[in-house]
Amino acid sequence: EQVLRRITTVRQVPPGSPSQALPFRSGPRTRALSRWALAACLAAAAALGGTTVWQYQRAEDARDQAGRATRTTDELAAVLSAPDARTRVAELADGATGTVVVSRGLDKAVFAVSGMARPPGGKVYQLWFDDDGTMRSAGLMDPGRSDQAVLMRGAVDGASGMGVTVEPDGGSKHPTSAPVALMSFPG
Repeated sequence: EQVLRRITTVRQVPPGSPSQALPFRSGPRTRALSRWALAACLAAAAALGGTTVWQYQRAEDARDQAGRATRTTDELAAVLSAPDARTRVAELADGATGTVVVSRGLDKAVFAVSGMARPPGGKVYQLWFDDDGTMRSAGLMDPGRSDQAVLMRGAVDGASGMGVTVEPDGGSKHPTSAPVALMSFPG
């Protein structure tokens, strides 16, 4: 009854007037929560930005790696399919089989191996051009693969053959061990 009596004495506020909005409290607690919310939003934005940059860099690295793989495959195919390509096959240590393909016209060589044992830890197989007894580096083999084809790095440039040695990880400027394979180039 009291509420109904008092209703007649309360003035009504027209719809949409500012006094109908809920009051905004801006005490110290609300300001602290706002600062925390802002800090959390900034931290999230920074983290997402960092993740985006990292993913972009990973994608660029993958694109570069794919490009290198494509170029290497194209170079291998060019040597293997060259009209003047000559092949020599040899049995290597531990039952592995090595094949060298030389294109004098392209001045390039490919060494393919099957069943090659992994080199000891911290070591890698290194390829060499044999320039009449003087060995010249022709790149490294992948130590984790027993079957692979490697485009020998550098020009054949009149080399009479090739060799494979076990070298420290990263390779050497000159052979530091006895060859595990020596092959003369096909004529």
